[in-house]
Amino acid sequence: MRPVKSLDQYWNDRNPVALALYPLSLLYTAVVLLNRARHRHRNRYRPRLPVRAVIVVGNLTVGGTGKTPMVVWLCGLLKDHGYRPGVVSRGYGGQARHWPQPVTPESDPAQVGDEPVLIAIRGGCPVYVDPDRNRAARALLAAHDCDIIVADDGLQHHALRRDLEIVMVDGQRRFGNGLCLPAGPLREPPGRLDEVDFVVVNGPPRPGERAMQLTGTLALSVQRPEQVMALEALCGRRVHALAGIGHPPRFFDMLTAAGLEVIPHAFPDHHPYTVDEIRFDDGLPVLMTEKDAVKCRGMAGPEHWFVPVSAVPEPALASAILRAVQALDRLHSLR
Repeated sequence: MRPVKSLDQYWNDRNPVALALYPLSLLYTAVVLLNRARHRHRNRYRPRLPVRAVIVVGNLTVGGTGKTPMVVWLCGLLKDHGYRPGVVSRGYGGQARHWPQPVTPESDPAQVGDEPVLIAIRGGCPVYVDPDRNRAARALLAAHDCDIIVADDGLQHHALRRDLEIVMVDGQRRFGNGLCLPAGPLREPPGRLDEVDFVVVNGPPRPGERAMQLTGTLALSVQRPEQVMALEALCGRRVHALAGIGHPPRFFDMLTAAGLEVIPHAFPDHHPYTVDEIRFDDGLPVLMTEKDAVKCRGMAGPEHWFVPVSAVPEPALASAILRAVQALDRLHSLR
């Protein structure tokens, strides 16, 4: 019996399945455009959050594009230049009973989501989660002296009034067949890119886009993160590789490029792991993404390692973002 393909496998081209879903795509697009117009009208009358800028980092497509590393990089950039950023996120997958929730490096990903915990660990700034980003931002500002709000994966949360928008693009998959859900991978029509401030591509950029690379050269013990080894120490060795991210092949390809012989184990994004899924009892090292590691801390053994990656955008992006924030600061001070 031939296995059934998941829907996203039909999103690379305009095949019969994608075309059959096109009427639903048109309906979805109409709802998205109406929702965006409604919130833009309302935002004209909503008071601004009392900060220098609200910066949204998001993407047009379903799946991973490097948003979380970009948020971590952006927080570091802002802190290095004297700003006090705080991050708000939806907390996707979190099962907390009450919102908003503060997130710390010790928070339970099952309650607040895996990406917010990772941002709290790597970003070094306050993080709050709530499906209502405005409520999360107000709670964050009530508890912390922040002057910039960074909204993780907030591009489609139009209720949040924003000043700058950064859209992340996967340089390999781009926009698939160019159709909106469910016929294609787009959350909004591709024309939305014309309205944003920065388009950052994880890979080779096209005209008008900014380049970014993800780099990872170290492996850290999941049990004891202070135990570190160079990834090249595993060159030529067979390893299990776990990835429950938006695009697992990117992680596997990075390890293969480093010279490792990879046994891949791909899981859905935000997957809640069990012990049996991460243990193989064959003596081989088990490597995973940092996002997966925050969910496996309580069940990992000495064979489990994670590979943190960092965003390295083109140098001109940092200065462009800082100029934009400074311009916004001057504009708001005149009002």
